[in-house]
Amino acid sequence: MSTPHRPRLAILYPGDRVARNRSDPAESRFAGLFEAFAAAGVAAVPAVYNDDFADEVQRQLAQVQGVLVWHNPMEGGRNRDRLDALLRDVAARGVFVSTHPDTLLQMGTKDVLLSVQDLPFGSDVHRVEGLAQLQSDLPGRLARGARVLKQHRGHSGIGVWRIEQRGPGAFALRHAQRGAEEAVVDFATVLKQLAPYFEGAGTMVDQAWQPRMTEGMTRAYLVRDRVAGFGHQAVNALYPAADGAKAPAPGPRLYSGADDPRFQDLRQRLEQGWVDLLCKRVGVRPDALPLLWDADFLPGQREDADAERYVLCEVNVSSVSPFPESARIPLVLATRAALAAGNAGIS
Repeated sequence: MSTPHRPRLAILYPGDRVARNRSDPAESRFAGLFEAFAAAGVAAVPAVYNDDFADEVQRQLAQVQGVLVWHNPMEGGRNRDRLDALLRDVAARGVFVSTHPDTLLQMGTKDVLLSVQDLPFGSDVHRVEGLAQLQSDLPGRLARGARVLKQHRGHSGIGVWRIEQRGPGAFALRHAQRGAEEAVVDFATVLKQLAPYFEGAGTMVDQAWQPRMTEGMTRAYLVRDRVAGFGHQAVNALYPAADGAKAPAPGPRLYSGADDPRFQDLRQRLEQGWVDLLCKRVGVRPDALPLLWDADFLPGQREDADAERYVLCEVNVSSVSPFPESARIPLVLATRAALAAGNAGIS
């Protein structure tokens, strides 16, 4: 009796030569996912990646039908340029790639906030294309309230700054990166701190501060266009510090399933319209959405006392990990379906 064909899948994540030589799924942070794929009849293997052995990984990916990618925009001081070129090449050769680098650029940078600013989950947001523009435009916006400046592409709060005017010539400035402290500085120092983000034609996005941030951020995890779980967190990284005190440390992200009653209103809005609106604005077909992605929402200023308001603050598609356990099986089933359909290229 012949053995049924098992789809071959690579799970790509960063590591050094030692990690690649070992390539033990049981020691990976994706151990549970490897087990779930095996149970579903998919032969999943680790593809530990580093620019130093990119050609080796590229040869490995030529032997599989698909690859799921977990790699931040910056890893070990290096960007994704080499990896993204590699992924485009293997996708062009028929390997299913999620998330494809083109899809990442369409929906996984801070520019997504500009694309959706007039949608129900949008906000007051502006593109800043250089230091001169920042110098001319930011003071007027700060006169109306605090702002959050975000670099074009990043992770873990890196390149995200809260700025608030505290008096004539005095500005409270705080980086969202863990461990950063607020400082009250002059405007020249604000410009000096943000100048590196504009090097090499870099841009930033300027978004209005959301005062209800203290109520926590809700992260919706999606498999394609369906919500697969939630994470809720007190994101204290940008809380204004009380006089004479440090801002509180960030709380843990608490995960729950898609049926969590606290978030059914958000789930309904996403599944019954918001995901479609997002797709249209960023130019991604619904059937080409990443297999796993997430969207972060803060509670906004309510226009109606009985209706919650959600403000999008980020979409993550490059390295969605960790994720709630409830998303594991939907991800495995969606991946298996994509491989069985022979889907190739962008997702």
